[in-house]
Order: sequence, then structure tokens, then C-alpha cells
Amino acid sequence: MNRIVIGAALALLAAMASAERADASKNAIINAVSIDADQVTLTRILTGNVTVERGTMLLTSDKAVVKETPEGYMMVTLTGAPGKLATFRQKRDGGDLWIDGQAQRIEYDDKSQIVKLFGTARVKQLEGAKVTEALDAEFVSYDSRTERLVSRNDISGENKVGKARSTLIIAPHRSAAPAAPAAGKP
Repeated sequence: MNRIVIGAALALLAAMASAERADASKNAIINAVSIDADQVTLTRILTGNVTVERGTMLLTSDKAVVKETPEGYMMVTLTGAPGKLATFRQKRDGGDLWIDGQAQRIEYDDKSQIVKLFGTARVKQLEGAKVTEALDAEFVSYDSRTERLVSRNDISGENKVGKARSTLIIAPHRSAAPAAPAAGKP
């Protein structure tokens, strides 16, 4: 009986852990003020308060270009209006874990499931509402399959001498040590 309960619990945990990986098989729901679609080239140009939702993934910007390959994969390029940033948010595998990003331009490749953030890029990893890591750079690439982040100091995606440095902030992953008792008290 215990083996059945343990097996069921492990199966449930496995299903929960892979639930976010199912985003790629969900419909993309796209909203914008205006949409110009070319059915021959499979290119859509979206403007005005653009949102692209697919499962737990949400992309937002002022303008987006969505290209679809003959195999059915999407390549989305989002750009913010002057003074505004495009945004990206997606649930990570596991509990209440999220990845949240913003940049002047964001490119999402549906086939590789890689998000690239260009110009004033900021990516945060969250546990619920708590930021566990934050990365600021001119370029950040996030692979949602491997949960790997890469930063570079130039918007080209390369490191260049004399350019700004990337900043990584890591929150403690352990709870704070208990406070020592006051002198003379047990």
C-alpha cells in the first residue's frame, strides 16, 4: 500500500514539474490594437498594447512581429515604444517559480524556447513574489528548457572591451541564522 501511495505522489510531482514545459503545446493568444497579417509569408505585425499569451508565458510590448515557420514554430520580436520596455514572464518548472524580464527588444524563438533580451535588459527569478536572483546587462539570453541565463555587456550579444559590466544579485537561499540569546538569558 505504501508503495502505491509513494508511486502516486512521485507521479504527481513529476506531472507538476513538467506542467510548464507544456506551454509550447498550447495555443498562442495574441491581442493588439491592430494586426496586419500576411498569410503567404506567415508574418503578423501587431501594434498597440500587444500581448502574446501561451500557457504560463506572457509577452507584452507596444509593437511585435510574429513570424511562423512552415513547421509551425513562431519567432516573436517585441519592441517597446520610446521610453518603454517590452516584457516577458513565464512560470518555471516546480513550485511557485517564475522568470520575469524586460528590455528594449525581446526575441522569442518558439522552436528552441530561447528568449533574448536586448538593451537595458533585466531578468529576475522569483519564488512567489520574492526575488531570488536579478541580472542586469545589455544582453541576456534565457533558455527555458535548461533554465540557463547568459549575459553579455553589449547589445550585440558579445562582450566588448570598455562596455558596462553585468550585475548579478543573488538572495540567500537559506533562512537566516537564529538570533543569539541576550547575555545572561538562556
